[in-house]
Amino acid sequence: MSASLYSVDQVAELLGLHVKTVRNYVRDGKLKATRIGKQYRIARADLEKFTGTAAPSPVREEAARTRAVEVSAVVQVEAIGREEVSWLANTITGHSLGPPQGGERLRVENVYDEERAVLRIIVHGGPGRCAALLELVDTLLKERRHG
Repeated sequence: MSASLYSVDQVAELLGLHVKTVRNYVRDGKLKATRIGKQYRIARADLEKFTGTAAPSPVREEAARTRAVEVSAVVQVEAIGREEVSWLANTITGHSLGPPQGGERLRVENVYDEERAVLRIIVHGGPGRCAALLELVDTLLKERRHG
């Protein structure tokens, strides 16, 4: 029985509508639904009658989720001056703005405490992109120290 029922969220996504719009259709009687607890469920036949087209099989919400893996890292660089912070921040920000690699996004935030001469580089994203950025930071800092 539950395999032929859609949630309001699923119907909204299928029809490209806002969830509130679908709820209003249900409340106004335009779309037949059954209330189960505090949620509405729409039968496949009722959705097809409403749209006038065949409806795809509902996907269980757990199965519809896609796995995402994200890393958060904080790099703290001490004893660093404003000029070097500017150079390093611009370099890594430029690197992070590149196109997503393998679907992995990357977000970088730089926070500089001038009084303590401490830079914090906060990195969020896919493991591959984060690892590449951390390697770049390590390389840049080593080259700057030795060069």
